[in-house]
Amino acid sequence: MMREKTVLGGWSLFALWFGAAISLAEILTGSFLAPLGFMQGVWAIVIGHLIGGAILILGGIIGFNAKIGAMTSTRIAFGRYGSYLFSVLNMLQLLGWTAVMMLSGAKAADALSLSLWGIENLHVWTIVIAALILLWIALGKQGFTRLNVIAVVLLLGLTLLLCFVVFREQEIFASPSTGEMSFGAALELCVIMPLSWLPLIADYTRFAAHKTRGLIGSFLGYFLGSSLMYTIGLAMALYAKDASVVSMMNALNLGFFALGIVLLSTVTTTFLDAYSAGVTFRNLFPQFSERSIALVMTLIGLGVALLTPIEAYENFLYAIGSVFAPLFAIVLSDYFLFGNTRIDETLRLHVGYVFVWIAGIIVYYYFLTLDFIFGSTLPTMIVTLLLFVTLRKGVRTWTLKNN
Repeated sequence: MMREKTVLGGWSLFALWFGAAISLAEILTGSFLAPLGFMQGVWAIVIGHLIGGAILILGGIIGFNAKIGAMTSTRIAFGRYGSYLFSVLNMLQLLGWTAVMMLSGAKAADALSLSLWGIENLHVWTIVIAALILLWIALGKQGFTRLNVIAVVLLLGLTLLLCFVVFREQEIFASPSTGEMSFGAALELCVIMPLSWLPLIADYTRFAAHKTRGLIGSFLGYFLGSSLMYTIGLAMALYAKDASVVSMMNALNLGFFALGIVLLSTVTTTFLDAYSAGVTFRNLFPQFSERSIALVMTLIGLGVALLTPIEAYENFLYAIGSVFAPLFAIVLSDYFLFGNTRIDETLRLHVGYVFVWIAGIIVYYYFLTLDFIFGSTLPTMIVTLLLFVTLRKGVRTWTLKNN
């Protein structure tokens, strides 16, 4: 689909990331901030997305400068074998999230179709969503770009309608904090969402036609889209007094428009998971086409969604995802602080950096046991960065290289 000659303008990248941000997951996470009340919740959303978005764009800069995907970029610090390990882990989580997002969107669509028409068939909705994702991928660069822009315009219209319905309820603006959630805990929920895209963003910014416009488009697309979704989720929860997205939409009597939001938002978000799984696969087997592999990954994701008890699989996905916070703390530190910007083709594995990465994973799980006020992801990245800066001089020669 996207070969090296492919270029994406600032608007195309804005549309790509705005579409990625408009999802049920973002609305649901925003609803969790309701205990803060509306004004404190909005402050947490804006500050958290500024922090997370800034870190996300650092990964995008590497993709643009080096013209490589996110997992290939890990070769700069960790070497070829290290990038292979991270590619396998990333494919596992992307395949899992493809299945989880398909099934989550299908469940929401199924519940809405039941309330609208008295019809329910979870498997059919799952297949419909998978078919739309396959269409997104199969159309190729030109078709995808146009279709994604159309989808984002429609999503923007539906979202504005959602905003009109939600925000006309004036009492939500005066909602006070209940004291059941700290501002720091809310901030972590807002930071974690943009950081979850770190293993993907370079897959797309590498094709930016212009560095500044491409990076600004990517940042604004995600920042505005995700902040808006969080704020809508917050407002809907304060209005409907229910954390269920479907229940909140039913409470607002959105009907067919709610179904449109569910389907389009699921497709524009899940497409990135499926396509990046293809990009990651090419780091292992570069002879294959990204588009062909992305199509296969979508079909595998569909199979997992239809056949696997996905709720049990989500815990495994979170465990796999935890490796990427310390990983990118090292990759970004090595690139921006120490100026290591090129892949050393002789480097098979940087053993010293792997030890720091493992220490970072241990730190992550330690923060989980603490129930730390700022969560686990951002503190883990900061502690791993400090460990890396402190230990780098001593471990930088611990490498395996070609003879």
